[in-house]
Amino acid sequence: MRILLSNDDGILAKGLGVLEQAVAPLGDISVVAPDREQSATSHSLTLHHPLRPVRLGEKRWQVDGTPTDCVMLACEALLDERPEYVISGINHGPNMGEDVLYSGTVAAAMEGLALGIPAIALSFAGSIQRADAILETQVTQIRALLDHLMRLPAFPRDTLLNVNLPAVAGDEIKGIKLTRLGRRVFSDSITKMKDPWGREILWIGGGSVEWSGPDDSDFRAVHDGFISVTPLHLDLTHRDVLNAATDWWQAP
Repeated sequence: MRILLSNDDGILAKGLGVLEQAVAPLGDISVVAPDREQSATSHSLTLHHPLRPVRLGEKRWQVDGTPTDCVMLACEALLDERPEYVISGINHGPNMGEDVLYSGTVAAAMEGLALGIPAIALSFAGSIQRADAILETQVTQIRALLDHLMRLPAFPRDTLLNVNLPAVAGDEIKGIKLTRLGRRVFSDSITKMKDPWGREILWIGGGSVEWSGPDDSDFRAVHDGFISVTPLHLDLTHRDVLNAATDWWQAP
């Protein structure tokens, strides 16, 4: 099985190394990943300067671009054959709720899906500081999950699977749950400060996060020690609103 790995934390990220370790027995791996961290780049493409892939080894490249660039270049230019699966991650931090709209990790998988390739995104739903130590203990569980997902008789069409791993050791994981997106709210996420010349600058990030969601949400699953698997669809149409258009829509 031909498997393309990518991420948004960069080619040297620990999470990518753990993913390689988990996937190695499952197929023929190629790695195309950014040369630096590209978190929160979402599904952006590099259009205003050329990209320069650097070959680091057999079937391994780093790209001076976004996660979406990496998957596009891999499938359209770098690999001799298109992959049968695109797997993105493992992100150092959660990608639940509204995070999926910003996430470069999810975007890499989404690009694979847009190119007609089944795709899976994986994230560690805990603090970045704990990711390196805990992910090493989850290799067996990650491998078993991916082996199962890639052997499904009917991988869901036009859908990527967004996986969030709980922040517990592998032998403490309680199981796997199929979930829906929860909700998250950032507070005080913009910090005002001054640069060395005394000019005011604004830094996005930090602050506090509050998660919420029903019992079958991604947040609840990882909070309770389960692996969360959320199917995400390319079609963002709100069908209930569309079907109820006669109740609210009046043509101009």
